[in-house]
Amino acid sequence: MNRQFKRRQGRVAGGGNQSQAQQIQAQLQKIEQLQNELETMTAEGTAGGGVVKVVMTGKQMVESVEIDPEAIEDVELLQDLMAAAFNDAINKTQEIAQEKMGGITGGLNIPGLT
Repeated sequence: MNRQFKRRQGRVAGGGNQSQAQQIQAQLQKIEQLQNELETMTAEGTAGGGVVKVVMTGKQMVESVEIDPEAIEDVELLQDLMAAAFNDAINKTQEIAQEKMGGITGGLNIPGLT
């Protein structure tokens, strides 16, 4: 009788593990789809009221940089504006990624996935 009980118990536990593995695989597929989606999404970072604009993908690759020609006269100001615009674009891409990932991971912060 003990043997039968153990066998039944093992089947139930094994079935639960298989279901959990399928759930994890489904989540991993969703994450992969999201990462592909992030490559096509863009965010625009600006500084100086639009004097410098940086367009960056969701994967934080720079697509374009626009600089108002008048900003070139003051190199130090231009450098500060460019840094601010890049930081703004990076922050926006991170926010987008966190919002998208939150739906998949249930709000868990998993390093390397965003």
